[in-house]
Amino acid sequence: MSTVLKHRLFWPALALVVLLLGNLIFTPHFFSIEIRNGQLYGSLIDILRLSAPLILVSVGMTMVIATGGIDLSVGSVMAVAGALACLHISTGGSVLVACVLALGLALILGVWNGFLVSVVGLQPIIATLILMVAGRGLAQLITEGQIITVNSPAYRFIGAGYFLTFPFAVIIAAVVVALSLVLTRRTALGMLVESVGGNARASRLAGIRSRTLIWAVYAFTGFCAGIAGLMATANVSSADGNAVGSLIELNAILAVVIGGTSLAGGRFSIAGTVLGALLIQALDTTIYTTGVPAQTTQLFKALVVIVLCLMQSPVFRRKIARRRLVSRVAA
Repeated sequence: MSTVLKHRLFWPALALVVLLLGNLIFTPHFFSIEIRNGQLYGSLIDILRLSAPLILVSVGMTMVIATGGIDLSVGSVMAVAGALACLHISTGGSVLVACVLALGLALILGVWNGFLVSVVGLQPIIATLILMVAGRGLAQLITEGQIITVNSPAYRFIGAGYFLTFPFAVIIAAVVVALSLVLTRRTALGMLVESVGGNARASRLAGIRSRTLIWAVYAFTGFCAGIAGLMATANVSSADGNAVGSLIELNAILAVVIGGTSLAGGRFSIAGTVLGALLIQALDTTIYTTGVPAQTTQLFKALVVIVLCLMQSPVFRRKIARRRLVSRVAA
C-alpha cells in the first residue's frame, strides 16, 4: 500500500476520481454516455474533447521543462496558427493548405524560441516571454484586430467533428501522446532529454548534442501549440487573436507539475502530464456543475491545486507522518 501511495501518479489520479464522483451529487447522469447520430455524447466525452488542446500544449511543455526550460509563448503560438488558418480559409483557400501554413508557422516560431535559448543563450523565460508578447501582436496583425469567422465544415471537423463515433480532436491528441511516448520511452531520446535537464554541461561533455536537442524540443512544443490552435479555432469556427490560447501556458505548467515532472528539469512523465490536463479540465467542469460563483472560480481552482501539490510533496507528507508519530507517542 505504501508503494502505491508513493507513486507519482497516485494523488492526481485520486483527485481526478474524487472530482468525477463528486459531480454525481449535482448531476446524477454525469457518467452516462449515449450515441446520437453515430456520435458519443456525455459529460465524460466533453471533458476529453475540451481537454485535447491542453493535452497537446502540456505534452510539449513537458519536454521543454524536462530540459530545464520553460515556454510561455504557447498560447500566443496557438493564436497565430489559428489566425493564419482562418484568414486563409476566409479568403477562399483550402483547409489543407491553411493547416499546413499554420503548422509551418508554428514550427518556425518554435524553432525561433529554440534558437534564442540554445544558440543565443537567453534564459528560456525571457526568450519565450518575447514571443508571448510579440506573438499576440502578430496574431492581431493577421486578423487586423478583428474576429475572423469561417464557414467551413471541413475545418470545424478538426475541433468539433467525430470520427468512428469519437471526437476527432481527442484522436489527434491521443496520436501525438502515443508518438511522444514511443519516441521518449522506446528510444534513447527520453534519456537524452532527462540528462540534458539534469546537467546540461555534463551531458555536453558526454557527447550529447544538447543544443540541437533543446532546439528540437522547442520546435516540437511550437508544433503542438499549432495543432492546439487549429483545434481551438475550429471548435468555434473563428479566430480571435487576443483570446485564443489565453493563459493556457499557465494551465499547461500546472498540468506538468501535477503530473509529477519537476520544474528543475530531469525526469518527466508524459502520462502524468495527460492526467494533470484531464484533472484541470475536470476541475473546470466541476466548478460549473457545482455552481461555484464566477467571481471565486479562480480562487477555488487555486485552492484545489495547492492542496493537490501539497499531497504530492514527499517533504510535506513526511512532516505530516512525523507529527502523527509524535502525537501518538505523547498520547
